[in-house]
Amino acid sequence: MGVLEDLRARRRQIGTVATSAFDGQQPALLLIPDISGFTRFIEQSGSPQAPFLVADLLEILIESNTLGLEVNEIQGDAVLFYRLGPPPSAQALVQQCRRIYLDFQNYLLLVEQDTDSELAAALREMVLTLKIVVHYGRVSVARIREYTKLMGHDVIVVHRLLKNSISGAEYVLLTEGYTRTQPPAELARAFAWTRLLPGSTHYDYLGHTPYHYAYLSPLRLLLNAPSLPDSTATDKPLPGRSGRLKVHRPLPIPAEYALRVVSALRLRHCWLAGATASYFDVSKAGRLGTSYKVDVLNGQIDFQTVQVLRDEEGRYTYVEKISHFRLFPNALLFFHLEPTAECSCLLTLELRYGHVASSSRIIRFGQLRRLHRFLGQSLQGLARLVAGVEVKGEK
Repeated sequence: MGVLEDLRARRRQIGTVATSAFDGQQPALLLIPDISGFTRFIEQSGSPQAPFLVADLLEILIESNTLGLEVNEIQGDAVLFYRLGPPPSAQALVQQCRRIYLDFQNYLLLVEQDTDSELAAALREMVLTLKIVVHYGRVSVARIREYTKLMGHDVIVVHRLLKNSISGAEYVLLTEGYTRTQPPAELARAFAWTRLLPGSTHYDYLGHTPYHYAYLSPLRLLLNAPSLPDSTATDKPLPGRSGRLKVHRPLPIPAEYALRVVSALRLRHCWLAGATASYFDVSKAGRLGTSYKVDVLNGQIDFQTVQVLRDEEGRYTYVEKISHFRLFPNALLFFHLEPTAECSCLLTLELRYGHVASSSRIIRFGQLRRLHRFLGQSLQGLARLVAGVEVKGEK
């Protein structure tokens, strides 16, 4: 075998390019959510936590996936998603874009609640938001070692469209490659909550590039109200808002002590229903932003500590993010602690979720009931744990 043949054989072993019957390309949806204000925020915020917040936000974008999209690249402040095959309907695409935007903004609202935090102050001064670019075209899919690489003219187009002539920083842009696949009446119906406007930008080598765009700002009316310790939010989700599940239980310990118990990573498996073990970096325990894992039944749940808030009346809210929770993406777990006496408090355990990742109403209903029961059993386990600690302390 000659040198050229040997190189070709090695290339076939390392990676392959998926082909179609004609030009070696496949139809694909390309979608890029891009964080607007990212560069200024990183450079001027002055907070060492800024890069970690951006990492959390990128994870929020990835977990907001409702269309079965694949992640191709994470590019600093943006994620390139793709899906091979026919395009999604306009209604399904709009639901995806709304979910991305609402999950992103709700997480920022949560971080901004800490009025004493430099990071929260920077967020209020330097607004972070989203723009989303959507294109439908043809791509070549190359496997290079363990990596997947998208190539082709349409990949260039979707990246170039991140820089355009649209005024404003939060919008969804749809190329003609996508809008031509949808009936105009369906597009109009899907964007009835805003206005779908025509636009275009001229690019070197690409020329005049027309598109349509819609501002995402009307969705701010659907954002969750801040969940402060004295919040009066109802248990029932309002239209377009995240769902909530809540359970309550009095605890025979002061609120400050209860906060130490629920935030103690080494104790989580001692009261979480079905949990058998906790895993975390001991050197990082007690810090906000710490990630840890808990073995639960036949699986594992990933948690990340996010926020601790205290009001003037001694009420606490401790917040954790749940990652890789397949049926409840971007779920947040709130521990609301309200003093009821000098040595007792009321704990409200609240799980807030963006959506249930199932198209079956029966499955969604069943999973919500199971999750509500799981929260109740966990709270009972916590009450038994603190009662045992109290009895030992008295002895």
